[in-house]
Amino acid sequence: MSLTLIGYRATGKTTLAQLLAQRLDWDWIDADVEIERRAGKSIAEIFAESGEPAFRDLESAVIADLCRRDRLVVAAGGGAPMRPENRAAMRQGGKVVWLTALPETILRRMSGDATTAARRPNLTEKSPLDEIVHLLQVRRPIYQEAADWTVDTEGKTPDRLADEILARLSS
Repeated sequence: MSLTLIGYRATGKTTLAQLLAQRLDWDWIDADVEIERRAGKSIAEIFAESGEPAFRDLESAVIADLCRRDRLVVAAGGGAPMRPENRAAMRQGGKVVWLTALPETILRRMSGDATTAARRPNLTEKSPLDEIVHLLQVRRPIYQEAADWTVDTEGKTPDRLADEILARLSS
């Protein structure tokens, strides 16, 4: 069984994947980092050189591979659940948890992460907050469909979030 964390950028997927894996004595992986490793370049470079469709194809291959592994916590990219085949791979692999946060919180977290701008491209021509609001609106029903349950990350520490997820996982 695997555990896949989904949600928008900066909702805590990577932080929680590490913490959950440690507590479960499992491995963990950030799917975006694995994509970059396989491609030998950043996500922003993949977008610039090959376009979003090529990135999404590579993302699908990575998600399929990772979700076949056992005892693995996967931090999926924010757009990964948008493809039906990725949602199917995640669900077949095990449990899927959707991490949520308010758009303003997401923007604040992204602004505090120096690697975000360098590694991940903007997906629209909108302002950062408008892009977040727009993409959350588009993705919300897909995230909802993909997830076994939802965890609101607002005002909670990573330890508290891990406790919440592990309690649901064991019930």
